[in-house]
Order: sequence, then C-alpha cells, then structure tokens
Amino acid sequence: MKEKLIIITGPTGVGKTKISIALAKAVNGEVISADSVQVYRKLNIGSAKITEEEMQGVPHHLIDVLNPDEPFDVTIFQKMASEKITEINQRGKIPILVGGTGFYVQALRKGVDFKEEEHTDLRIRLEEEAEKLGKEAFHEKLKEIDPVSYERIPAGNVKRVIRAVEFYNLHGYPISTHNDEEKQKESIYKDVCFVLSNERSVLYDAINKRVDLMVDDGLIEEVKSLKEDGLSLEYQSMQGIGYKEILEYLNGNSTLEEAIEKVKQNTRHFAKRQFTYFKALNDVVWFDKSQYTNPDEEIVREMLNIIKEKEIV
Repeated sequence: MKEKLIIITGPTGVGKTKISIALAKAVNGEVISADSVQVYRKLNIGSAKITEEEMQGVPHHLIDVLNPDEPFDVTIFQKMASEKITEINQRGKIPILVGGTGFYVQALRKGVDFKEEEHTDLRIRLEEEAEKLGKEAFHEKLKEIDPVSYERIPAGNVKRVIRAVEFYNLHGYPISTHNDEEKQKESIYKDVCFVLSNERSVLYDAINKRVDLMVDDGLIEEVKSLKEDGLSLEYQSMQGIGYKEILEYLNGNSTLEEAIEKVKQNTRHFAKRQFTYFKALNDVVWFDKSQYTNPDEEIVREMLNIIKEKEIV
C-alpha cells in the first residue's frame, strides 16, 4: 500500500506557509520542508525560515538539521524526506511536503534514480580537471554534451556538474534525459500535488518587499556572522539567493545597493524559472490566488475537498 502524502509547492513568495499551516491543522498533518536552504542552521533571515510562532504548534521537519558546512543535494533530500514520510504515516498523521524546489519535490514523488554509481578513477580525474579549469570553465563543458543540465545546474554546484559530465562519459547520453524519463513515472505515493500561483506583478512586488524586510531584519549581519564562522561561496549553503550576493558585497565586490538589487533580481528570476518548471508538470492541481476573494481560506477549503475525494484523509 502506498504511503499518503500532500504536497504544496509554487514559486517563492507566493504564500505557501500560511496555507500549509491551515491545511495541516485541518487534516492532523505535519510539515516536511522541501527547501534547500532552510535545512541549514543559522541561515534564518535570508531563507525566510518559518518561526516557532508561525508554526502555530504544527510540527515541522527538515528545518535546522544540517550545519552550514555540510553538503545537501537532491539525493540527500530524498533519503531524509522519505524517512520522515514513513515515520509520520506510521504515527497515523498526514505528511505535508511544502517548498518551492520543484526538482526536489518531483524527484521524491517519482522515486527518481539518479544513478549515483561512482567510478573512482573517472571521478578523481574530473575533480582534478574542475580544480584546474575553475568552476566557470568546467561548467562550460556541459554546454555541448548536456545543454539542459547546463541551464539547470549553476556553475557553483561543482559536485553536480562533475556528476553530469561523469554520467555522460559513462553512458553516452545526458543525465538530464535520464532524470526527465524518471520523472515521467507515476508517483510512488498516494498523493496530491497542489501548485500555488499569482499574477506576476503581485508576486514580484511581494518578492521586492520581502527582500527589503530581510535587510531591515538583519540579513547583512547574518551573512557577516556566517562569514566570520569561515563560510565562503565554496560552501553549498552560501550559494542560496540572498547569501551569495551579500557575501559578494562583504568581500568588496559590489556596493550594498547593488547587492540588494541583485538579490531582488535573482529571486524574481528564480520565481520565473519555478513557474516554467511547474507548468511542465501534468499531474498537479493549480490554484491561482488572484482568482479568489479570500484566497487562503477558499483555497484550503478546495484542497480539503480534493484530498477527501482522493481518500488521502
């Protein structure tokens, strides 16, 4: 029998948190974060990490579980999240996966096999090549052999770039093709995936205001503290939007005004990429918040009806 799972996803800044809390209360659920930054301790303001007060007593998982110098990727997420889903189901509660990292969400739902087999000699050679060329130049190797991964994987994520190049060398076709084929599979859970959206202008305005609020709340001081702890752009945690731009400012590579504008711009671009990703999915239920008078309340009611129809609760 498949394990039960509810998913709430959508672009950054669309308002997933409030709806997820209301839904969790209604179905006796617990939230599992599908966020690649909130997983880290000390990265609070820039990740818009949910507070104890905002949780309203609803248990949350995969938040503050790693130190900022530890690695985190989709395969680690799959393992941690699947274990939590099993645990929550066994306690007779409903797991609710919440987050905007669509790649992580779909990989978990479909049980994507990322073919993590490691061929030591080839891996060592590629690691040495990446070190010699530098991450930007090594990233360019993907442009011809796997243009899809070239667009999906940032140059700063050297580990994933190496894995993509390694996969092509071993199998003769792109890892992006393999991953996309895996994602077409049926969900391994008895689930429903809700995608929240809103008008672009409303969403972008919310993003800009949220970044200003982060700065007011102490984002600069937070990144400064992380830098003093020895963290740099070489660490996965510091590649998150809001952290890398402010770190560049602290390193003297931009003005504060330029850094803040870059955070806003990169967040808007990220939201646009999220829209593109979610639109390609055919087994999700969309809710456009602009179509409702009281979106949070009305959407939760509709979600509950769908969940009951699918016999998830």
